[in-house]
Amino acid sequence: MTKEYSPDRLDVKAFVQASAHLAGHESLLTYERLAQEAKGLHPALLVDWQAQGELRSAVADVGAPQLWLHLTVHATFPMQCQRCLTPVDVPLDVDRWFRFVPDEATAEALDDDAEEDLLALSREFSLHELIEDELLMALPVVPRHDVCPAHLPMQSSDEDFDAASAERPNPFAALAVLRVGKDKK
Repeated sequence: MTKEYSPDRLDVKAFVQASAHLAGHESLLTYERLAQEAKGLHPALLVDWQAQGELRSAVADVGAPQLWLHLTVHATFPMQCQRCLTPVDVPLDVDRWFRFVPDEATAEALDDDAEEDLLALSREFSLHELIEDELLMALPVVPRHDVCPAHLPMQSSDEDFDAASAERPNPFAALAVLRVGKDKK
């Protein structure tokens, strides 16, 4: 008989020891902070994710086995292209490994020396929060199309602007006339 695991209240130790697997195909609206970032664009977008627990032997076979979680996430996120200012769907892909340690203090102590991401072990770990955090960190700072669908003007002004500038008299010319008159006296 297989045990059911909840991504909202995941017993990480039991999940990893069982080498269990979870997967989801959920609406972007499930993730509140992501939905706020999307600003209502494309509410039908989906987030696909998978989590796999893995028990690994400790370094140099000393100590207890290590608890690892492999997380892969794929989503398409609606943003505004910063070049043409039209909507652009940005693909987000996460493929990360996390090692669980007994508590926050251990995670903080080992964090500087560890190359992997360390998380504190919990019996009520929220996999959805981890997925949302990873997707938020994967968002580009400056989203843009590879090739914008609309033609972008590559000049700062047009011909009408230049013509209007040429027709106006130079305000300093009037001052120059006054100065010339002053010099004759």
